Amino acid sequence: MDRIVIERLGHQGDGIASGVDGGPVYAPGTLPGEVVEGEIAAGHMAAPRIVTPVPERVSPPCRHAKRCGGCQLQHAALDFTAEWKRDVVIRALAAQGIEADVRLTETSPPHSRRRATFSARRTKKGATAGFHQKGSDVIVENPDCLVVRPALSAALPVVEALTAAGASRKSEISVLVTDSDGGLDVAVRGGARPGPVAFAELAQAHDLARLSWDGETLTRRPPTQTFGRAQVAPPPGAFLQATAEGEAALLDAVRHAVGDAARVADLFAGCGTFTLPLAETAEVAAYESDAEMLAALDRGWRHATGLRKVTTQARDLFRNPLLPDELARFDAVVIDPPRAGAEAQINQIARARVPRIAHVSCNPVTFARDTAALIAAGYALGPVRVIDQFRWSTHVELAATLTLER
Repeated sequence: MDRIVIERLGHQGDGIASGVDGGPVYAPGTLPGEVVEGEIAAGHMAAPRIVTPVPERVSPPCRHAKRCGGCQLQHAALDFTAEWKRDVVIRALAAQGIEADVRLTETSPPHSRRRATFSARRTKKGATAGFHQKGSDVIVENPDCLVVRPALSAALPVVEALTAAGASRKSEISVLVTDSDGGLDVAVRGGARPGPVAFAELAQAHDLARLSWDGETLTRRPPTQTFGRAQVAPPPGAFLQATAEGEAALLDAVRHAVGDAARVADLFAGCGTFTLPLAETAEVAAYESDAEMLAALDRGWRHATGLRKVTTQARDLFRNPLLPDELARFDAVVIDPPRAGAEAQINQIARARVPRIAHVSCNPVTFARDTAALIAAGYALGPVRVIDQFRWSTHVELAATLTLER
């Protein structure tokens, strides 16, 4: 048995210690400062025993925590996790030579996730559905999940019925369940889609607002989401902020950044999470590569009242970023790219010298890289808000204002 002292947490939530050869040793379920022992193989202590716990250790609130891979940090006190996520952002910025006012983490409450992807597989007795065990294809059933909304927990029988109807025992299917204003919005990938009659019967029997299976869609009620004054029915499987609370915090940060700008460009606009609320006070041009998402945004705008002009353009901002002459007409830009960031588009924004930027990100490392480019071009970074929509996970989101100073 080897004994090690955990020094820090890695980005996947595992504790990290120094091995005898100087290389790192990863130990899941441990916290900095703890003394643990176990067998080390290939730099991993798969089953660490806690010899000396730290005060930040708590009993996981969920009875599935040891097996389910959905959460990584239920053994840590919430204050510790919030400060750790804030420190992840501080360290990412420091790696780019940036000092900033990084605010305390804003964490969504339990039972607030409004969408979840369940894995499911047929069994001899019917079906099993839940989340994967960490690093495994084993599905852990979790009917009383503490992360998702009650409506999603209650949807597990729906997932099981769909699995029994179209999955095999050899491979699993993926079922994305979203809690919409119109009820459950379900999108299935994999397996064999039932015939039209059985498909319709499944949607009706479980009172689904919409059922989609590998492109085949049946809508019984509009599965809308509320963005400001607009109601938007996103296409099946489209991106949506994980919690309403997290979305509200991000929108508040974006509104603050945009200020009283009269003309705003919303880059990577999705279905209009920021576009439509901003249109209450500004003209907004929304850019997004997915034409279906933009069509949903446009329909939401056209059916809403009291909004200013919104235009949409389907555009791949990685390969074809907006150029300075196109950006010149905007007073502010909102940019919320995927995890890879938006280096090419950020460089064009810097060249255009747009007065105000609302920068939203789900990756502190690429946020810091892109922010460094803007600072070098004469922008000042305001307070950084750390927003945690993925309670008990290692995921971090953030938002900040950048203002042109020179």
